[in-house]
Amino acid sequence: QVRLVESGGGLVQAEDSLRLTCVASGRRASNYDMAWYRQAPGKEREIVASIRFSFRGDIISYADSVKGRFTISRDSAKHTMYLQMSRLMPEDAAIYYCSVVVPSPVKSIYWGQGTQVTVSA
Repeated sequence: QVRLVESGGGLVQAEDSLRLTCVASGRRASNYDMAWYRQAPGKEREIVASIRFSFRGDIISYADSVKGRFTISRDSAKHTMYLQMSRLMPEDAAIYYCSVVVPSPVKSIYWGQGTQVTVSA
């Protein structure tokens, strides 16, 4: 069982920055694949960025829409994942969720409760 708690959302203006935080508890989530998703009103949930565990070092990927503006990272010692968002645009407004995939005993995905990001033009 893993519990995820996001924070850091808020109301900002276009071109502003925000840093989202996701704190994991229950299992060593930092050794698993984690990701940030977002869901805007009337739209499907979409992946924003992911960080996949590898013994050679985490593998990071981004949605095309956020490349160069968002940075995903994690601090294993603090069981925390971050999403640094820069140059925010109104289309980035959504509820942002963090997730973790736990591979055993049965592959399961856990979600946080989400944090709202609102961007005014």
